[in-house]
Amino acid sequence: MFQIFLSIGFLGQALFASRFVIQWIYSERKGVSSIPIVFWYLSIFGGLGLLVYAIFRKDPVIIMGQMFGIFVYLRNLILIYRR
Repeated sequence: MFQIFLSIGFLGQALFASRFVIQWIYSERKGVSSIPIVFWYLSIFGGLGLLVYAIFRKDPVIIMGQMFGIFVYLRNLILIYRR
Protein backbone atom coordinates (compact mmCIF):
# COMPACT_ATOMS: atom_id res chain seq x y z
CA MET A 1 0.00 0.00 0.00
CA PHE A 2 2.84 2.38 0.86
CA GLN A 3 4.33 1.90 -2.63
CA ILE A 4 1.12 3.12 -4.27
CA PHE A 5 1.04 6.33 -2.24
CA LEU A 6 4.77 6.83 -2.72
CA SER A 7 4.23 6.54 -6.49
CA ILE A 8 1.34 9.03 -6.33
CA GLY A 9 3.52 11.41 -4.33
CA PHE A 10 6.41 11.18 -6.80
CA LEU A 11 4.05 11.61 -9.78
CA GLY A 12 2.48 14.65 -8.11
CA GLN A 13 5.90 16.13 -7.44
CA ALA A 14 7.01 15.49 -11.04
CA LEU A 15 3.88 17.18 -12.44
CA PHE A 16 4.25 20.07 -10.04
CA ALA A 17 7.92 20.60 -10.91
CA SER A 18 7.34 20.24 -14.66
CA ARG A 19 5.16 23.34 -14.67
CA PHE A 20 8.25 25.51 -14.20
CA VAL A 21 10.00 23.93 -17.19
CA ILE A 22 6.87 24.41 -19.32
CA GLN A 23 6.57 28.05 -18.21
CA TRP A 24 10.23 28.71 -18.95
CA ILE A 25 10.04 27.21 -22.48
CA TYR A 26 6.78 29.07 -23.17
CA SER A 27 8.27 32.40 -22.06
CA GLU A 28 11.44 31.85 -24.08
CA ARG A 29 9.39 31.21 -27.21
CA LYS A 30 7.28 34.34 -26.67
CA GLY A 31 10.25 36.47 -25.66
CA VAL A 32 8.46 37.73 -22.53
CA SER A 33 7.60 36.22 -19.16
CA SER A 34 4.25 34.51 -19.61
CA ILE A 35 2.27 31.68 -18.03
CA PRO A 36 0.48 29.18 -20.30
CA ILE A 37 -2.84 27.62 -19.23
CA VAL A 38 -1.17 24.21 -18.95
CA PHE A 39 0.85 25.65 -16.03
CA TRP A 40 -2.33 25.85 -13.97
CA TYR A 41 -3.46 22.33 -14.91
CA LEU A 42 -0.05 20.91 -13.97
CA SER A 43 -0.29 22.85 -10.70
CA ILE A 44 -3.71 21.37 -9.93
CA PHE A 45 -2.88 17.76 -10.82
CA GLY A 46 0.53 17.92 -9.19
CA GLY A 47 -1.02 19.50 -6.09
CA LEU A 48 -3.71 16.82 -5.95
CA GLY A 49 -1.08 14.08 -6.13
CA LEU A 50 0.88 15.71 -3.34
CA LEU A 51 -2.31 16.22 -1.32
CA VAL A 52 -3.21 12.51 -1.58
CA TYR A 53 0.31 11.60 -0.46
CA ALA A 54 0.19 14.12 2.42
CA ILE A 55 -3.16 12.75 3.61
CA PHE A 56 -1.73 9.22 3.56
CA ARG A 57 1.29 10.44 5.55
CA LYS A 58 -1.00 12.46 7.87
CA ASP A 59 1.14 15.58 7.36
CA PRO A 60 -1.01 18.59 8.30
CA VAL A 61 1.53 21.15 7.04
CA ILE A 62 1.61 19.75 3.49
CA ILE A 63 -2.15 19.10 3.54
CA MET A 64 -2.94 22.74 4.35
CA GLY A 65 -0.37 24.06 1.88
CA GLN A 66 -1.65 21.95 -0.99
CA MET A 67 -5.31 22.66 -0.24
CA PHE A 68 -4.66 26.39 -0.34
CA GLY A 69 -2.53 26.10 -3.50
CA ILE A 70 -5.15 24.03 -5.34
CA PHE A 71 -7.77 26.68 -4.53
CA VAL A 72 -5.51 29.41 -5.99
CA TYR A 73 -4.79 27.39 -9.15
CA LEU A 74 -8.49 26.69 -9.71
CA ARG A 75 -9.32 30.35 -9.18
CA ASN A 76 -6.77 31.35 -11.81
CA LEU A 77 -8.39 29.00 -14.33
CA ILE A 78 -11.82 30.42 -13.49
CA LEU A 79 -10.52 33.96 -14.11
CA ILE A 80 -8.87 32.89 -17.40
CA TYR A 81 -11.97 31.16 -18.76
CA ARG A 82 -14.28 33.91 -17.56
CA ARG A 83 -12.40 36.35 -19.79
